Amino acid sequence: MSMMDVSLKKVQLPNGESLGYREREGGEDVVVLVHGNMTSSKHWDLVLENMNSKYKVYAIDLRGFGVSTYLEPISSIKDFSDDLKSFLDALDLDDVALVGWSMGGAVCQQFCVDYPSYCNRLLLLASGSTRGYPFYATGENGLPDTNHRLKTYEEVKADPGKTLAVQKAYDTEDREFLKSMWNMLIYVNNKPDEEKCEEYVDDILTQRNLAEVYQALNQFNISAVDNEVAQGTGQAQDINIPVLVMRGDMDYVITEKMTNEILEDIGENTTFVSLPGCGHSPLVDDLSSLIQTLEQFLEEKEHHKQ
Repeated sequence: MSMMDVSLKKVQLPNGESLGYREREGGEDVVVLVHGNMTSSKHWDLVLENMNSKYKVYAIDLRGFGVSTYLEPISSIKDFSDDLKSFLDALDLDDVALVGWSMGGAVCQQFCVDYPSYCNRLLLLASGSTRGYPFYATGENGLPDTNHRLKTYEEVKADPGKTLAVQKAYDTEDREFLKSMWNMLIYVNNKPDEEKCEEYVDDILTQRNLAEVYQALNQFNISAVDNEVAQGTGQAQDINIPVLVMRGDMDYVITEKMTNEILEDIGENTTFVSLPGCGHSPLVDDLSSLIQTLEQFLEEKEHHKQ
């Protein structure tokens, strides 16, 4: 297969922000990819290049990532989801399959709750839970203290073990720190080649909203279950399109418990697929298996349409 043509573009939103996105030529079926924390549309490059040509694929840079602007700080996952709606409106897209990776999964869940008519299928890859992604205080041993969940943005911003360490790496462009972090936490079986690795670190360094994202995820809760930080809105059960939930069985970032929460909270229209031998980035650990899983689920949709 020849490399599909991918172009990096920008679009102006009514709220004054301008969002970058990658657009890949393709057929009628529109797929929109939403990245996670510490990444942008750049990190979807292998998926953009290798997905079947019948799909027209877009990958967005959320506000504060990649080449997008960050004029107004975000305070919730809903801010990203509203930007996504403005993005789809600007491009006149309204019958799309959404693929959300990690934090992007939470953004897509929120979007499907708020704007149900846009999305025909939701694909969640190593996604944050319907009950958020808890931010635990750093204990005296330097590890997260799971008995002490932080509640406020100020606490999260000041946390030494996670926020301050990563923010310092951003501020000082400490590439080795970021590489070792990803090699420890994200890549399990495979690593990107050296050139790609440098490109990905460049991409990670574009993020301008680290603490805000940590707190937005900490507070996210569309389940019917209240937690230490947020009351559940109970909206997860309103997602009634087909939902695919994927998790690498060696993911150190998203736990099996979080994945089960999604399945339980969204309910019977969910399908779960385990990605064997994959960590938090199946895009690198086992790209062909990931693409096969995505396309198989998208294919099923087309049979339903006919």
